[in-house]
Amino acid sequence: MVERLDAVQPVYPLPRIEQIPDDEIDRPEAGNQITTRFDELPAVVFGAASFSAFYNTDDHISSTKPFRATRLALRYGINAFDTSPYYGPSEIILGNALKALESEFPRSSYQLITKCGRFGNARADFDFTWAGVRASVARSLSRLYTDYLDVVYVHDIEFIADVRAPRTVGNHLSALGSEREAYGLEEHQAGQVLGEGDQEVLGAIAALRELQERGIVRKVGISGYPLPTLLRIAVLVLHTTGKPLDIVMSYSHLNLQNRTFEAFKPAFLERAKVKQVVSASPFSMGLLSPKPPAWHPASDEIKVAVAKAFAMHNERIGEGSTSPTISELALGYAFGQALKAQTPTVIGLSSVEEVHACARIWQQVQSGNLKAGWETHVEAITRFFEVENVLDESWENPSFS
Repeated sequence: MVERLDAVQPVYPLPRIEQIPDDEIDRPEAGNQITTRFDELPAVVFGAASFSAFYNTDDHISSTKPFRATRLALRYGINAFDTSPYYGPSEIILGNALKALESEFPRSSYQLITKCGRFGNARADFDFTWAGVRASVARSLSRLYTDYLDVVYVHDIEFIADVRAPRTVGNHLSALGSEREAYGLEEHQAGQVLGEGDQEVLGAIAALRELQERGIVRKVGISGYPLPTLLRIAVLVLHTTGKPLDIVMSYSHLNLQNRTFEAFKPAFLERAKVKQVVSASPFSMGLLSPKPPAWHPASDEIKVAVAKAFAMHNERIGEGSTSPTISELALGYAFGQALKAQTPTVIGLSSVEEVHACARIWQQVQSGNLKAGWETHVEAITRFFEVENVLDESWENPSFS
């Protein structure tokens, strides 16, 4: 699925725009526009990993559904898009859609966020070299039909950065307190390069900053899963280069099952001087959906607890109930916490139906007009996760098999 830099590019042609339906369902619902912004990003960012085999079939991603979802998102005000070379054809499909929409939405009306450095799941599928970073960015520019990128992250740095942690699974909040030294987060450790992995990450950041000086990349950042590692590297960048990262993104740490992003965000801003922190995946990569993907990396304990929580909630509300579904609760909770923290949320969107639902729930959260019993249901689910010993638990840090 993932195309290496030297691979022949797949083609996903669109029909002429006049041949693509533009019906009532392709128009925003009245009153649900998303106008809130946190710094320079919209409150809701379109996650285009959905334009890949990770979440959808080839029939879906080669249809006009991604185009229609993209168009509707822009019409709602969701005008920033997060993609990556690692997400298979995502950049190509997104680029085709935006190119076809340029008369309605010119390049200046939206932001493009992509990544570099990761192309697959093996060590050989990571390239953090200067040449690799420049080649990746050049290909992204071509795929996305643009001459600049608003944000480029060094993708999934935890695979390459040196490991400094007393454990790689479980609750990592102690990294902010009693176990700071074990995680490499004490003040005297701030400028310590642990090994070749850290050097590789720093080299990739330096390559992006060179492109930033040329105006090709506007913001430079890092992305990944484990918050302590992201924080350690962000602090390392500040202390070794004298310049903070513009942006950091972590996924699956601001949701019903794991809320630790809230505790870590102040450390990114204060200790690492990061200008903006972004949360991704309010459904925790599909974990908090009725059918989590088979490849999901969560532990069996977390998966079982989530399945039990779904069953418990469905039994409580009964068939045909107007109470919020657990998916609605998950999205509403993540949006609510992100609103309090003034943090953009990246959410994967596959269809116009999902875009409508996203905008509807955002508006309900922002206006305080949530369905009856919302907070009670959320408290019951988080309390259940606490009893099952999986609340705020992170799964095994991603690494090479």
